[in-house]
Amino acid sequence: MPPDMSQAKQPVSAMLAGPYGHPFHPMLVTVPIGAWVTSFVFDVGSHVVDDPASLARGGMWLIAVGVLGALAAATVGFLDLLSIPVGTAAQRTALTHMSLMLVVTLAFAGNFWWRAASGVDGAVDTGQISLTAISLIVLTVAGALGGKLAYRYGVRVVDEATQADGFDRHD
Repeated sequence: MPPDMSQAKQPVSAMLAGPYGHPFHPMLVTVPIGAWVTSFVFDVGSHVVDDPASLARGGMWLIAVGVLGALAAATVGFLDLLSIPVGTAAQRTALTHMSLMLVVTLAFAGNFWWRAASGVDGAVDTGQISLTAISLIVLTVAGALGGKLAYRYGVRVVDEATQADGFDRHD
């Protein structure tokens, strides 16, 4: 295995970023993804229920939960970025992934602020739903790049010799 590749598999800090073979970043990204997708469902739902304000409020607070979760995921994701050798395709992919996720997080933070400032007394505004939808599209692209880091480049994924242990037959 090339030295650059083995470097990207090891955590910068196992205590902060997760031990070898069990990084924290992939676990933490489920919080903002789930919260933001569900906020979109609540936003759309606010246009078809008798009490739209309850879903609109729920969507707004799901956005806040997502932003907080994204900040936690970004913290450990940044530590994973530090393990990637400079000047590699993996590093360029990671920097693009990080940049897109920062844009998405800022967009959702702005969306929360917009909703809080305008008040939540009915169905979610079409502009706010559109901002959420666009943010989710960018999130999908950024997530695909994160998947490329793990599944194509093997960043923070154990080496194949370690993986092989899971396929030993003990009949």
